[in-house]
Amino acid sequence: MTNWVTIYDCANIVKALGGSPVMAHAKEEVAEMAQIASSLVLNIGTLTPEFVEAMKIAAISANKKGIPVILDACGAGATKLRDKKSFELFDETKINVIKGNASEIARIAGESVKTKGVDAGHVSKNILKIAKNLAQRRKCTVVVTGKEDIVSNAKKTYQIKNGHPMMTHVVGTGCMVTSAIGAFCAVEPDLAYAAACGLCVFEIAAEEAAKVAQGPGTFKEKLYDFIFKLDQKTIDRMQKVEC
Repeated sequence: MTNWVTIYDCANIVKALGGSPVMAHAKEEVAEMAQIASSLVLNIGTLTPEFVEAMKIAAISANKKGIPVILDACGAGATKLRDKKSFELFDETKINVIKGNASEIARIAGESVKTKGVDAGHVSKNILKIAKNLAQRRKCTVVVTGKEDIVSNAKKTYQIKNGHPMMTHVVGTGCMVTSAIGAFCAVEPDLAYAAACGLCVFEIAAEEAAKVAQGPGTFKEKLYDFIFKLDQKTIDRMQKVEC
């Protein structure tokens, strides 16, 4: 249940990874759809109050089944509505993985920060400490994306240093990353490890795509190709993960 701006891209990334994306959003069917899913991804990028109510129904159904729920807090810290609905999702359902940039995660953690639309705002406090504390308090895995990514479940923390600046020139790479994380969480019960692997694989593919891209358009096209054909040998050679 994702951002309308990037729904097509998110579906294609999941498909390229070998998953089977279903982009259902009607409140009349989301509970039933969640029961046949292996993970549930929620993204508030183009939220409406009605859409968030459908997300709650889907998340509660997913919680009952025991499948992971991944929330992209897209734009949290930008408006009161986004903050309110993000906290409602956390308070009324079980979120297993929350992903956002530094200011989005800081806002969810209760810090007074401002997000620039969907771009990260300045966070003066230590974001690693914020992520760990949020993970411990909410009993979830926290993913912070940026120049270097952080994944923490409070007990174990990963830092991923893959990726390429070209990612910042394409709308939706953050949403695609969340969908990739959802695909990995569908098959790996250690959600912190799954999130770290999903980030690493996506960003290695981005590095490879950037080598042959002529700009944002061809980069996006090549990103799908490299996600699809990425192999273990390439991942082992290129991964930059610390834990």
